[in-house]
Amino acid sequence: MAVDTSQVLIRMEDVVKDVRPGFGLRRKRILHGISLEVRDGEIFGFVGPNGSGKTTTMKILMGLIRATSGRATILGNEVGRSAFHAQIGFLPEHPTFYDYLSGREILHFYARLAGVPAARRSERVDMLLDWVGLGDRADTRLRTWSKGMLQRVGIAQALVHDPRVVFLDEPMSGLDPIGRKEIRDLILRLREEGKTVFMNTHILSDMEMLCDRVAIIVAGRIRYEGRIEEYIEPGTHECEVVLEKVSPVLVSLLEGDYRAELRGHGDRVEFRVAEKDLQALLAAAFGEGAVVVSVSPRHVSLEEVFLTAVEDAAREQHEGGRR
Repeated sequence: MAVDTSQVLIRMEDVVKDVRPGFGLRRKRILHGISLEVRDGEIFGFVGPNGSGKTTTMKILMGLIRATSGRATILGNEVGRSAFHAQIGFLPEHPTFYDYLSGREILHFYARLAGVPAARRSERVDMLLDWVGLGDRADTRLRTWSKGMLQRVGIAQALVHDPRVVFLDEPMSGLDPIGRKEIRDLILRLREEGKTVFMNTHILSDMEMLCDRVAIIVAGRIRYEGRIEEYIEPGTHECEVVLEKVSPVLVSLLEGDYRAELRGHGDRVEFRVAEKDLQALLAAAFGEGAVVVSVSPRHVSLEEVFLTAVEDAAREQHEGGRR
C-alpha cells in the first residue's frame, strides 16, 4: 500500500510537562519543551533510559494526561479531543485481559467497545486472529496462553477497529527470542499495511531492525531525532579491515601513522580505520606485501548513538551544576 511519507501524522511542539511530587513540594519538570514529528507509513522508535519521560510523552499523546504547555496533535487533531480516537490503536506495556475468555471472545469484546458494526465483527475478528497467527488457538482460554501469544492478541485488539496510527508500548517486554521475532514480524506487517507505528522499547537491537526513524529522549529533552545514519558526522565514517601476512614494519605503520588498535592472532590482524585514510592505508599494506582479507564499512549502532546521547546529557548536567 502506497503511503505519503512526507505527511506528518503525529506532531509535538515545545511540549512541557510539570508535576507536583507531593503536597507542599515544588513542581518538577518532566518534559522540557520536546518536539518531534512522525510521518505517514513509518515505524517511529522512541527510546530513552528509565525516568527520561517516555511514558509521560506516551500518556500525553494518548490524551490520558494534559501537557502543561505546548501542542500535540495526531492526524491534525489536538490530542485532548476524542473524536479522532477511532483512528488510533494502543497496546500498553502490560496488557491485562479477562483470562477466562478465549482469544475470539476477547476480540469480539474489544470490537464491540470500538464500535465495529455487528455485521463486520466476526469477519474482522477471524481475519485478525489469522493475521497474528492465533487462528488455531482462537477458542482456547487466555489463561493457557504464553506471554508471546498474549502480546500478539494485544496487537490484534489494537487493530480491531482498523486504525490508521498504532501506539505500541514496550511490545517485546518479557519475550524470549522466538516471541520477539514474532512480534517484530507483525510490526513490519503493520507498515506493509500502511499503518503508522509509534513504539518504544528498551531492546535497542529490535528498534534498530524495525524503525525508519528514532527519537532519543534523555532527562526530558529530545537529544536526537531522525535516521541513525544521520547522527554520524561527515568525515567520521570508519571501515573494518582484516589483513594477513602483516610484517612488523606494517604493524608499526598502522599503530603509528594510522593509530589503529590491532586485534588478531599470528599474522592476521583486524582494526578500524577512518574512511578518508582507507586508500592510503591499503596502498601501504600492499607495499609491505600484506594480503587484504576484507574491508567492510562499519555500521554505527543505535546502542552507540543512545549511549552517546546519555553521556552527553550527563556531562552537560554536570557542567551546568558546576557553574
